[in-house]
Amino acid sequence: MKKGKVRVLVVDDSAYNRRTIIRFLEEVDGVEVVGYAINGEEGLRKAFDLKPDLITLDLEMPRMDGFSFLRILMQNRPTPVIVVSSRADDENVFKALEFGAVDFVAKPSAQISPELFNIREDLIRKVCEAAGTDMTKVLRKPAAPATPGSASGLVMRPARAGGRALKHELVVIGSSTGGPPALQTIFSAIQHRPGLRFAVAQHMPPGFTRAFAERLNKFTALDVKEAENGDLFLPDRVLVAPGGRNLGLRRIGDDLVAQVVEPTPDQRYTPSVDYLFRSASELLGSSVLGVVLTGMGNDGARGTRLISKRGGTVIAESEQTSVVFGMPKEAIATGCVATVAPVDDICREILRTCGC
Repeated sequence: MKKGKVRVLVVDDSAYNRRTIIRFLEEVDGVEVVGYAINGEEGLRKAFDLKPDLITLDLEMPRMDGFSFLRILMQNRPTPVIVVSSRADDENVFKALEFGAVDFVAKPSAQISPELFNIREDLIRKVCEAAGTDMTKVLRKPAAPATPGSASGLVMRPARAGGRALKHELVVIGSSTGGPPALQTIFSAIQHRPGLRFAVAQHMPPGFTRAFAERLNKFTALDVKEAENGDLFLPDRVLVAPGGRNLGLRRIGDDLVAQVVEPTPDQRYTPSVDYLFRSASELLGSSVLGVVLTGMGNDGARGTRLISKRGGTVIAESEQTSVVFGMPKEAIATGCVATVAPVDDICREILRTCGC
């Protein structure tokens, strides 16, 4: 968190959402709600006048929607934005991240429930993490995303000659804040079928990962889907851990099978990167390649040690492109990371390290 109070502007046309978000934030030492707005036009005026450290933003608003708000804000006064979204517009969340939003949380429910408590915890944590984000990293222009028939700037290698065995056959990737655009950069660079299996643990609340997987699937030659119990880890398939749950592996005969489990009470971040890394390394040993991308905290550090201990290899995203250089920094600090690279080079490093 930044030194001093984090000054927050709340932009939402729902009176209930505004009151709930403001109440959540005002309970936190070091956070000050400096104002609110009921539509995008008013939100822009207050953003320019109040100069908040962070903005929470509803996407569906009258007079000016969240996308127009983001476009104008990022062109004139780049500021960290956390989108507050219902699951009904989960596809729009990922579009908002492309427009410069740093992260998102689920919209508060009108019912008092454990889910409301989880939303509160998620909102507070992400506000504290996102404040002070280097917006030049958020707004940087990555390699052009893939479109059907487009190969510009993409990693397009021919199939392996002579059936040469892969050094690593499973790639496990962990990410948090800034992860969705980073993952899109990596997977959009794969426009051939390298024969690798992939698993992803991206910190995300329940209800959003199916749309995220479907979105990734549009940009890559790989088959991407949200993981379900019993799914097979197949060559050229990416299984994305479902939001709020953990993804592991088990073997049934000759098959590698997905095992989706509830998190333990001590797992603060879910889906857990450490859980995925540990499960993969225990089952496959040296056949595992781990990748730690942008994100706050140290999730993935223990898993990095385990992968290395069992003969696998780990790649970490460099500070140069990490929106939040927390998880990669902690992984690097273990001394078990073999390669550190900016996100635009990570796809190439994955293929090179695996022997594709």
